[in-house]
Amino acid sequence: MKAVVVQFPGSNADWDAMRALRDVVNIPTEFVFHKSATLPAGTDLVVLPGGFAHGDYLRCGAIARFSPIMADVRRHAEKGGFLLGICNGFQVLTEAGLLPGALTRNAHLRFECRDVRVRVESEGAFTAGLLGDELRIPIAHAEGRYQADEATIAALEKDRRVAFRYVGDNPNGSRNDIAGVYGGPKRNVLGLMPHPERACEPALGSADGKKILAAITRATLAR
Repeated sequence: MKAVVVQFPGSNADWDAMRALRDVVNIPTEFVFHKSATLPAGTDLVVLPGGFAHGDYLRCGAIARFSPIMADVRRHAEKGGFLLGICNGFQVLTEAGLLPGALTRNAHLRFECRDVRVRVESEGAFTAGLLGDELRIPIAHAEGRYQADEATIAALEKDRRVAFRYVGDNPNGSRNDIAGVYGGPKRNVLGLMPHPERACEPALGSADGKKILAAITRATLAR
């Protein structure tokens, strides 16, 4: 298995993702700069990390979607390759049209940085074997409020593409308490606002995020 973490100007969770993938779940991982035209040969998993790509000017992810690497990221996903967008990466995926909906300003207009509880709502490549589990994972965002029109929300619920839902406390006002959604032809694309890479070892206060990274490892090896 081989993973890449895309680095945008303003990414700040790129090294967190690298450490979690490479050193915790033992996936060979390398960085790819956003100006690269292609992903490395043999890439199985692409991670768009958290941060503030291009300073979040215009809207979060609105400039990053035009980065040269995104064309190959799209091809990777359309071919069934695994694609994970965390926090700012989730925002990039919605701006690029790889996931439905949009991430908007938190309802209370405050930056939130704390642990939250989320429940695994559906199975897919990143949640296989975790259905119904409640995980404690940190968030760090000011624009994490998931929004979509009524038809899109209804379709996500009907198709069981809501991957994660906030439990007990919705920190940003997301519709239907949505914390993460699946996309792609085989639920191979996941966007979520919480940071699993920041909760992958007991020393970090929670190792629940490791379950998500371990699930994608199993899914890749099972191919």
